[in-house]
Amino acid sequence: MIVRMFVGTSQRVLGIDPGLTRCGYAVLDAHGPSIALVSIGVLRTATDDSLPERLARLHRDLSDLLAEFRPTSVAVEQVFFQVNVRTAMSVGQVSGLALALAHAAGCTVVQYTPNQVKEAVTGWGGAGKEQVQRMVQARLGLTTAPAPADAADAAALAICHLAVGPVHQRLIAAGAPDVHGRARSRRKAGR
Repeated sequence: MIVRMFVGTSQRVLGIDPGLTRCGYAVLDAHGPSIALVSIGVLRTATDDSLPERLARLHRDLSDLLAEFRPTSVAVEQVFFQVNVRTAMSVGQVSGLALALAHAAGCTVVQYTPNQVKEAVTGWGGAGKEQVQRMVQARLGLTTAPAPADAADAAALAICHLAVGPVHQRLIAAGAPDVHGRARSRRKAGR
């Protein structure tokens, strides 16, 4: 599977897979059709710390990432569906933190659902985590699959953002309800 990149100019994208215990991040540089991994990892918080302490830690860490790498765009996984309400709340809090910090840093900020990311990276919206990790490894020319899965998911978010193209990136960032079924949900807004 070849993922077509629509990158016409240089971009630096920060992908964020939000999570309270593990928040994955990946920084990619794109020059034309080539993509280079700049940094990848996971921000962690201690489960025995209070929620405000954990969010403050992530605030500092995300702010440091934005200051150090100065991305042009930030792609954040959209909380689409969670069975566990407590998990959904904490992921939503971290997601909101990432969105606000990225916007304040002057970045183009976009969200993609997990299915959109999987479709852009593997060609199939129902791909498993292992498939996503292998495709991220192949696309970035890595000797091993990125781990943990949170870091691989963050890299996949950045790859997805680069794959949708600059016109769609601007539409998504502006909140377009549908972008040819590609980067937004296939379902039309209001239905």
